[in-house]
Amino acid sequence: MEKVIPYGRHLIDDEDIKAVIDVLKSDFLTQGPKVEEFEKALAKRFKAKYAVVFNSGTSALHGLYFAVGLKEGDEFITTPISFVATSNAGLYIGAKPVFIDIEEDTANIDVSRIENHITDRTKLISVVHYGGHPVDLENIKKIAQKHSLKLIEDGCHAMGAKYKDCEIGNLAYSDACVFSFHPVKHITTGEGGAVLTNDEGLYEKLIMFRTHGITKNKSNFINKKEGPWYYEMHYLGYNYRMTDIQAALGISQLKKLDSFVKRRREIANIYNEAFKNNPYFDIPVEREYAYHSYHLYAIRLKDRYKNKKSEIFNALKEEGLGVQVHYIPIYHQPFYRSLGYKDLYLAKAESFYEKEISLPIFPAMTDEDVDYVISKVFEVFRKI
Repeated sequence: MEKVIPYGRHLIDDEDIKAVIDVLKSDFLTQGPKVEEFEKALAKRFKAKYAVVFNSGTSALHGLYFAVGLKEGDEFITTPISFVATSNAGLYIGAKPVFIDIEEDTANIDVSRIENHITDRTKLISVVHYGGHPVDLENIKKIAQKHSLKLIEDGCHAMGAKYKDCEIGNLAYSDACVFSFHPVKHITTGEGGAVLTNDEGLYEKLIMFRTHGITKNKSNFINKKEGPWYYEMHYLGYNYRMTDIQAALGISQLKKLDSFVKRRREIANIYNEAFKNNPYFDIPVEREYAYHSYHLYAIRLKDRYKNKKSEIFNALKEEGLGVQVHYIPIYHQPFYRSLGYKDLYLAKAESFYEKEISLPIFPAMTDEDVDYVISKVFEVFRKI
């Protein structure tokens, strides 16, 4: 094996390292000024009123589901083609995920199927911009408004993406948007996440939820007669705080977001040109309303090759390509089957899973790396 190229990887430079070192030398490692600075930078970048950072994208989702009022016995509509966190965060609260089939070319939730699954228990629509390709937000917003439902965006794949002229995270169509800062995402804080919202009520609940349900805001106190040391716990919250170390890295990384997305799109364009009209697989689409930020470059095997997916996957691995599959339909997981999803079958989600393989794409890839991937992909398929 000549080299190994993972499907995704962070890009850390000297400026990022200095930002972290400066915090390590400061008076604060956690609960210091960098967290608020990062939140303000995120809100400014995406033109949102508020940003609240968390220690992971998962905890950000959990906090948001709580803040919008999702509770035990409620239902929420979402997609099966995502990481399990998208639906797990609702289960934490006791709500039930209702999985909707997808568009097979984008792997995003099929808007035309949503309304038929809304019941009197439905409280929320949680959409995922799969791979960095935005969902059809305008039409989903119309459904949400018609049925008085909250609409939130799991934008963990989609920093830097745009729906029409609106950058994901600017909340033109939704109540809130969640980002992830895991190392394979567009920017990283090591582990980390954020919720962006324009709703002050959501903001206040999110701030408390990530800090044990505690508030130090005097205007929120029930008992207003205590001294300056006083705080109150209003909710059963969690310790979901981000550290100043992580926030400093995030501030530095955020400045590079545009260049990171530009490089991802450059790589995707090289792939698209090399792989167009190939007989082995279909390449990602970019619909007219979308500006794709390419967290993933997801190919879909042609029907005649899908039964050889394991063979192809292993052969690509042997050639040094750190390919991955995104995702196993969530309802396939044994835990979900035990909850009553064992008979669920969504045809397009199943088909997508049978065919999908994610090729390497990340800003640190050189042109030589990209050429290597292309040559090895063709080499493998020609032998199949």
